[in-house]
Amino acid sequence: MKSCAEKIVRILEEAGFRHVFGHPGEQILPIYDALRKSDIQHVLMRHEQGAVHAADGYARASGGPGLCVATGGPGALNLVMGAAAANIDSVPLLMITGDLPESGSDHGRFQEVDTSGVFGPVTMKTTTLSGGDEALSAVMDAIETLKGRGGVIHINIPRDVLESDAGRVRRQPIKSRGFPDLKAALRLLKSAERPLILAGGGVVWAGASEELRAFAGKLGIPVVTTYSARGVIPEDHPLCLGMAGTRGTPAGNYAAGKCDVLLVLGARLSDRTLAAIGNPRIIHVNLDRDVLRGDVMLEMDVRDFLKQDIRRTPPVEWLRELEACRNARPAPYEEEFMVEGEFRTSLAVRGILEAAPDAIIVNDAGSHTTWVTLYRKVLRERSLIFSGGFGPMGYGLPAAVGASLAEPHEDVVLIAGDGGFQMTMQELGTVAELGLSVTMCILNNSRLDVIRQWQEMKYGESYGVELKNPDFVKLAGAYGIGAVGVESYDDLSDSLEMALASREPFLLDIKVVEEDIPLPHPRTP
Repeated sequence: MKSCAEKIVRILEEAGFRHVFGHPGEQILPIYDALRKSDIQHVLMRHEQGAVHAADGYARASGGPGLCVATGGPGALNLVMGAAAANIDSVPLLMITGDLPESGSDHGRFQEVDTSGVFGPVTMKTTTLSGGDEALSAVMDAIETLKGRGGVIHINIPRDVLESDAGRVRRQPIKSRGFPDLKAALRLLKSAERPLILAGGGVVWAGASEELRAFAGKLGIPVVTTYSARGVIPEDHPLCLGMAGTRGTPAGNYAAGKCDVLLVLGARLSDRTLAAIGNPRIIHVNLDRDVLRGDVMLEMDVRDFLKQDIRRTPPVEWLRELEACRNARPAPYEEEFMVEGEFRTSLAVRGILEAAPDAIIVNDAGSHTTWVTLYRKVLRERSLIFSGGFGPMGYGLPAAVGASLAEPHEDVVLIAGDGGFQMTMQELGTVAELGLSVTMCILNNSRLDVIRQWQEMKYGESYGVELKNPDFVKLAGAYGIGAVGVESYDDLSDSLEMALASREPFLLDIKVVEEDIPLPHPRTP
């Protein structure tokens, strides 16, 4: 009879998983032995944090769930931050961790920790299993759940359970949902004089972008998006007003502030989004009942909602008002940034985006993040990858690994600061080993520039933000990765062209000067 671990891997194969990101350790070795005989490609990351970020990037680029594995104790805990980042953005992710055998239940054992207790606050669901049949059922149920909604599911399995014989899967019945408020939602939307759609990441994960465009086009309702939904409607579409929120476009925030009915599709209404919203009636559609708020709340798949038959006259006056706003208030920060010959982050980001208009951009967290947000016009979903809800530094490089494996024929360009890059730069080893076509652009100003700016603004001077950086070109070379230093805008275009043409890993160490960014205004209580 096959072991529980072998049957789990077989279930994962049948579910369509092609890659798993991980780092081996004693308690997860039964899974690794099963993977050794599997068609699923294991990607050895240099750190478990890299594994979960890579699985996240894989999911965001592919549209399917990501998968990562880790051993118990320290290995499992190294997944926590990445789990939080994926979960807050509703990225479908399955994490399987091994654990100490149940047979030795005395407290105080080596590497013992309440793993599920740790993961509870940062996942959609976490469970520690005590039997092989239970483990198989949990994996099957997790896969089924992730088909319908995003979020992180963590399954913790003791090593002796993984090694045990497993019987059959016992599936939990899936409850059907009714939608008692659907008619009320449609009536409210039909009566609106200034309707607006706010599309969130749930539209992406539901695969409902085409339905959204058809729905908005038929009814003539303008659309704003959250960061994770950028591209669900092309940002050059007549009905698209861009993002709404603290980093929103002027037209997007104007519409959010003036609309009388807001249809929220697959978004969780974070504080950053709410900053732009006035006092509309809200129809909120989301599969996660815990995030629902508003006047009419529907625990419902956004695709099912968008298929509803609703007819109304396009709000012509409202559309004219918004078009006038868009023409009068174009996107900000269009001024020239080359001042006294200085090569600034803003100008470097512009140059990168202009040189790689069709690439998948993976955006790490740092001062450059704002400029990427402002300058990148997103015309297709999944082409701008960023952990926007949690914003961890160090996300970018491992996420680029995942994105490149998910879309091997696409150009993948990482934009990272020198601080963020160094948090996970050990994954250069993974990039080199796999020969991934990832172009890594490091904006190097030898400081944590956003923190420096906040400190100077609030306290008058900065402290603890200066970086002593390695020679990134030599570092890349040590891994066998091509690299060049870039010290001017004129050099940037040629260097990027060379990097992209190589279809191999390539690193650009881009030296930029200190620069303030337009900071969002914090909301006051």
